[in-house]
Amino acid sequence: MNPACPHLPEVERIHDFRITRRHGAAKGPEFYLDALRFAQSQWLAGKPAQAILQLNKAWMADLHDAGGFLEQYPPPYRALVWILRTAASGECGFLGDPVRHFQHLATRMSGPQAEIRSWRAWCCLHLAEGVLSPSSFRRDGPQMAREGFWIPGFGASLAALTRLGWPGESRVAESAIDR
Repeated sequence: MNPACPHLPEVERIHDFRITRRHGAAKGPEFYLDALRFAQSQWLAGKPAQAILQLNKAWMADLHDAGGFLEQYPPPYRALVWILRTAASGECGFLGDPVRHFQHLATRMSGPQAEIRSWRAWCCLHLAEGVLSPSSFRRDGPQMAREGFWIPGFGASLAALTRLGWPGESRVAESAIDR
């Protein structure tokens, strides 16, 4: 088992998919907190790539009216950076390729809140690039050429988070890594 991520809620046991599915279409604070718990569970179980997928799920929540909730459970950018740094050695389980993952996620986003979720994925791509080895984790150039899109910069991603995201989200994302 991996050591607990200090930026995610503690869990007393390993959870499975039911922890988030039980909320159905409701994507409020309890769903968000359960997605963070599921991420911690996946991390503890030695599945960093799966933990990152659960962080993606947490970013689906609607927390615009959550008040002080986000102060207690901030957007999980620091958790993402911590997981990436800790798992980069390959000794904590399968990490996959987070840079390509976030690029593909951002360009294929659909469903509720697709625009802000896409901007969050771009922000996460930049955080991943700031932590991971550029020789091992690269952008998907063939996809960029084939689909003809541009990758917005970190500053543009933060500006979009300020405009569309949760209260204070862009500050949390910006402070997640020394750039």
